[in-house]
Order: sequence, then structure tokens, then C-alpha cells
Amino acid sequence: MDRAYVLVAEDEHIIGCDLVETVKEAGFEVDGPMHDVSSAMLSYQKRKPDVAILDVQLGDGLVFNFAEQLIAENVPVIFHSGAFTHDEIAERFPGEYTIEKPCPPDQMLERVQQALIHK
Repeated sequence: MDRAYVLVAEDEHIIGCDLVETVKEAGFEVDGPMHDVSSAMLSYQKRKPDVAILDVQLGDGLVFNFAEQLIAENVPVIFHSGAFTHDEIAERFPGEYTIEKPCPPDQMLERVQQALIHK
């Protein structure tokens, strides 16, 4: 069985590297961290991920339009944000996953597993 492929978009370098390392150590294949929406979209065009972890505010803007595209293609999205609350994100994206910064690695991995199960 192939390993699940996870796209990580996070513009804070240390947080992005930590996320990528956490997900890789759990046995997933990872692309990232992408620091802006443009890079994340380019990665998506090259290969559709099984799940995406997106910081809401990246270097070149909000990820909402990109998230809508992913969701339309049945890619679960985990919104990872310190700027937006769960309620703010859930209002626009009901049923998607949110996790506030900072979060423990085990909590992020739990969300990834949930997203893959309910895909």
C-alpha cells in the first residue's frame, strides 16, 4: 500500500519544518513546507495530495480560494492557524478540520489520520 501524501503550506519556517518532520516521522510522504499560496498550488498541480495542512495566512495571502479548490477535488484540508479561530474557519468551511497554533505533534497526527479516514 502506498503511503499517504501530505501537502504542508506554512510560511513560518520553523513551524513548517517541524510540521514536515512530524508528518514524515509518522510514515507519510510529504511535500513542503510551502511558504506561499502560489508554491502550494504549483505543488498541487504536480501531484494531488491525500490531505493538505494549510496555514490560513501565507506569505502571499489567504489560502481560502486554494482550500476551496482542494475540497472540490475531495482533498481533506486541515486549517492550521494562529490568526483565525475554529469558529471563523468552520463558518466558511463546515466539516473541515481546524487546529490552532501552537499544537502538539500528536494532535496534528490525530487530525491527519481523521482526515484520511473520512476522506
